[in-house]
Amino acid sequence: MDTSAIETVKCLIIGSGPAGYTAAIYASRANLAPVLYQGIQPGGQLTITTEVENYPGYADGVQGPEMMVHFEKQAARMGADIRYGIATRVDLSAQPYRVWIDDEKEIHAHAVIIATGASAKWLGLESEQRLNGHGVSACAVCDGFFFRGKDVAIVGAGDTAAEEALYLSKLCTHVHMVVRRDRMRASKVMQDRVLATPNITIHWNSETDEVLGGQNVEGVRLRNNQSGDLTEIAVSGFFVAIGHQPNSDIFKGWIDMDEAGYILTVPGSSRTNVEGVFAAGDVQDKTYRQAVTAAGSGCMAALDAERYLGAKGVH
Repeated sequence: MDTSAIETVKCLIIGSGPAGYTAAIYASRANLAPVLYQGIQPGGQLTITTEVENYPGYADGVQGPEMMVHFEKQAARMGADIRYGIATRVDLSAQPYRVWIDDEKEIHAHAVIIATGASAKWLGLESEQRLNGHGVSACAVCDGFFFRGKDVAIVGAGDTAAEEALYLSKLCTHVHMVVRRDRMRASKVMQDRVLATPNITIHWNSETDEVLGGQNVEGVRLRNNQSGDLTEIAVSGFFVAIGHQPNSDIFKGWIDMDEAGYILTVPGSSRTNVEGVFAAGDVQDKTYRQAVTAAGSGCMAALDAERYLGAKGVH
């Protein structure tokens, strides 16, 4: 092996959303000399978000990509070593832990912070991707505010979809809920709430044929799975709530996860089942999934890593 391709670091951060960058800020201030690899989507999901109005400190709102540039600059100013590269393989069998970047460079790390995030699941329509950020969203809590007093559609049948439909119903004139089958997967209590909400219409046995609009969402075309009939509905917003996929595949077999692949952490901490490996942000949070909670857990991970390395005598 070419040992020149091996580098030993105190603290390795994998991922560059609010969790990763916040961890880098705190780890830098604690003199952990963190090395951060940005991953496949530098800045994370916020780079495909337009206006962010619910992050504290931005009184007039901020564009998602711009906010991530601010996070990155602050981490760099504190001394974090920020690099482009994707973690492709890990070996957590012995310390220091081994992480391969782009299948080439080998990093040996005394502490690892996993902040790889989660990716929204999409329907796979060209129009859905083209209009993403222009009326198409995978987060009602993030973007519902922009559709106050308007008609919107939401796709999904689970608890998250039901919860987001109810959230939208408080802001929007009407919510069209698109459900693929003749029943929902959501819990009974959530279904009852949706059915009891007068401005939510459920379109059963229906799938999205196309999101309509040129520059912005103007409507949605639905296909009935039983009759094949197509129906067009005028909406200004189109929300996809069919789930998220945590970006945790390379850690399978090493790190404990739930059945969906979310990394399990010790309650009240960022600690995983592997000593010296911490997880922060959406890769371990399937409940809140907000920029501010991700940043908070990134802070926790850096503080946990600092205490861990101090107790181990790594300076």
